[in-house]
Amino acid sequence: MGKVAPSGSGLPDLRWVICGLLFFASTVNYIDRQTISVLKPHLQVVLHWSESDYGWIVFAFQLSYALMMVVSGRLIDWLGTRLGFALTMIGWSLAAMAHSLARSAFSFAAARFALGAGEAGNFPASIKAVAEWFPEKERALATGIFNAGTNIGAVVAPPLVIWLTLHESWRYAFVVTGSLGFLWLIFWLAIYRQPPAAPAAGRERSEGPLRSQQFFPSLPPGGEGGPRSGTGEGLRRPWKELLLTRQAWGFILAKFMTDPIWWFYIFWIPSYLSQARGFTLVQIGYFAWIPFLAADIGSVLGGWASGFLIARGWSVNGARKISLAACALCMPTGIAAVLASRAWVALALISVSTSAHQGWSANLYTLVSDMFPQEEVASVTGLGGAGGAVGGMIIAPVAGYVLQWFHTYVPLFIIAGIMHPLAMIVLQWVVPRIEPARPAPR
Repeated sequence: MGKVAPSGSGLPDLRWVICGLLFFASTVNYIDRQTISVLKPHLQVVLHWSESDYGWIVFAFQLSYALMMVVSGRLIDWLGTRLGFALTMIGWSLAAMAHSLARSAFSFAAARFALGAGEAGNFPASIKAVAEWFPEKERALATGIFNAGTNIGAVVAPPLVIWLTLHESWRYAFVVTGSLGFLWLIFWLAIYRQPPAAPAAGRERSEGPLRSQQFFPSLPPGGEGGPRSGTGEGLRRPWKELLLTRQAWGFILAKFMTDPIWWFYIFWIPSYLSQARGFTLVQIGYFAWIPFLAADIGSVLGGWASGFLIARGWSVNGARKISLAACALCMPTGIAAVLASRAWVALALISVSTSAHQGWSANLYTLVSDMFPQEEVASVTGLGGAGGAVGGMIIAPVAGYVLQWFHTYVPLFIIAGIMHPLAMIVLQWVVPRIEPARPAPR
């Protein structure tokens, strides 16, 4: 690997610096996202929420997230990664800070709706940046690394939010966590540039033509869409054509089935520890981060595993699928968790599940850049994210009403344990081989 960044920034190994910025953005994304779940036990007392109220607050986030995932992916393909991601960060940071002004369940739902609209751009922009800067065998690892930021955000959120709440107020906690995005913005605008022509990582390693041109030979030389790849002037199929590909539907269905499980863990673990295991607010701050630290490890290892197999001669299809299947088969530990008699055993088993989900997620996201050219990566990621958010819209009120009516988490953990194995079956059926996405015959 050469030591001079192709953009002329003078930063060595620029693509890994960019990966670090994506990691930072995902960290901020999940701090902002999880602040409300950490504070849920406290806010239920202060603002007199019911379980169904909280379910509908989460639903509002998922609704706007689903709607904007489709739009934000297309906008980022049009505006380019640098500007598109910057606008996304500004939007969700302002929305996160606006939670401090909320007075009721309805006003919290309005703030969550705005937050979901802004945060929807995070993953389309990040996946697009990885596709632009990383060769195929490094993409899953890079995705795993930036995706690990979501877990660091979930690790940081409980102690940070509770400390701010205990020393100042819950409103102050929303202001401080929401303002972190503006710190990221300074570094992003100073460092990120579009790689010239094609991803430098591929050129500097002298690995021959980039895989995207092998998969999409009709594209002009110099990368997907020609020299202005990623600036919004490349070749992009309309949504209708993307939705005619089985590859897009395989990704969308897998996200629809498995993203709700992650949403459940993100938004209900603190509540589960409080209601089912008797944790105090301080104890939540001490222990609620553990499953997300485990998820960090799973995200990086899951992404590394498929890259490791590819480097040793495995096909992309075999490496990605075996990594996805291994993660899916670990998810039923969540069922054992809810049935465990001791809190520490339950926490350990939940940690296995969160780790496995993030390993699954790192490889699932990478499938998009395996199957679609760079000009379409953010759009397809947005479509899949919308599918996942729709699944999250379903689980949110279901969880709220199950807890309000039956006062048990058992059915919810059972659902969390079985969806990934089922999604693996569906993915294999819809996408039996990872190959370039072409429209289905009409």
